[in-house]
Amino acid sequence: MTVNGTLLIVDDEPDMLSLLKRIISPEVDWEIVSSTSAKQALEIMSKATVDLVLLDIKMPDMDGIELLEILKQKDNGPTVIMMTAYGVIELAVESIRKGAYDFLTKPLDNTRLLITLKKAMEYHLLVKENRDLHRLIKSKDSFCGMIGASPAMRKVFETITMVSKADTTVLITGESGTGKELAARAIHELSPRAKKPFVIVNCPTLPENILEAELFGHTKGAFTDAKYEKKGMFHEADGGTIFLDEIGEIPAPIQSKLLRVLQEKEIRPLGSSKSFRVDVKVVASTNRNLEEEMKAGRFREDLYYRLNVINIELPPLRQRTEDIPLLAEHFLRKYSKELGREGLRFAPGVVEELCRRPWRGNVRELENCVKRAIILTRSDVLTLGDISCHQAEECLVASDLMHLPYHEAKQKLLTAFNHEYLTKALRENQGNVTRTAKQCGLERQVLQQILKRYNIKAEEFRVIAG
Repeated sequence: MTVNGTLLIVDDEPDMLSLLKRIISPEVDWEIVSSTSAKQALEIMSKATVDLVLLDIKMPDMDGIELLEILKQKDNGPTVIMMTAYGVIELAVESIRKGAYDFLTKPLDNTRLLITLKKAMEYHLLVKENRDLHRLIKSKDSFCGMIGASPAMRKVFETITMVSKADTTVLITGESGTGKELAARAIHELSPRAKKPFVIVNCPTLPENILEAELFGHTKGAFTDAKYEKKGMFHEADGGTIFLDEIGEIPAPIQSKLLRVLQEKEIRPLGSSKSFRVDVKVVASTNRNLEEEMKAGRFREDLYYRLNVINIELPPLRQRTEDIPLLAEHFLRKYSKELGREGLRFAPGVVEELCRRPWRGNVRELENCVKRAIILTRSDVLTLGDISCHQAEECLVASDLMHLPYHEAKQKLLTAFNHEYLTKALRENQGNVTRTAKQCGLERQVLQQILKRYNIKAEEFRVIAG
């Protein structure tokens, strides 16, 4: 049997200890130890972790109040419940004032005893879990792939940890580039569903007719090109988590069907007359103001309230500037290793300059800036000139690459060109691949191949709805 806590009973009467053990043991899954004196209790607690103490007040040598005072001086000490045959209100008030969780009088009422003990253990373990979480967050600059030590991000990390245990929908809001997908992954990885699928749906990239089939699946012959039966993404995510990225972009007809899934936990594939139950945790994100979208009639109010059971708002980078040095160093290490340039470092003044910039594209813009600088720099030190994030023309000057062999210089030039040219085009077209391809004079499929080759994600260039 798994032991979920340790209870120490302290009473100078051995018969009382035996009676309490007989009452408590069948009702809990704790380890129960006992002591006939305060001194012996301290010895026990010096050698083993004790979560809860049921402590008699009247004892020889050292009484319960004195022991309580000692225990409360310890960091992360046990939760203490006092008991006495002397039902004196002054003793109760004094023990509570000195840090006792509760107070019981003898003869003990068995029902009240058990309820009080269980509540006290639940309280202690919750406090311990939160304390451990705070310690973990303060000791690390990263959390499930998210970088940050600012108060704003610590609050986000704490919220993610708490909501990951609850099987309810979560809405992640924040500007483009703030890390909404990372937050969704963290919720999944910390949840009891972590070993099950994590399925991402990039809502804006799929036309309405395709999105419905992708979400809910379809039968053979459900529409012209439905040559075989296909399971939808909700079915693929069964038992796990589905992440609906930029849900504010979902067309109205799909919104109503999604609402039905959230309400009834059932999906109906296109062309099917049958519904299927699914067990899926839904996490959604948006960079839009959904309340404004509701007022404009573009987003269903009932769907909004179904999704927004718990909201996590990711702060923009300009509101967490103390995290910029951590992020910059992280991206420097990451891409230096990936690009075979390990040992690179920032010149004096560079990080300070990064902290002064507005970063309208948030963490993603900072990441791209550092990555581009690593690709293009000729030395082992990144200077202020290297980290210019508006250097499309400067960075393509051939003289900057003349120190390299031809093929290496050509590859760097092509990489820089594609990143500069295509990210600018995607930004101008708000991440719409079809419009971007037309502007660039390319076939849509060709553009998608190029984007994949250079690891450029079109969905990262959608703008915030005003």
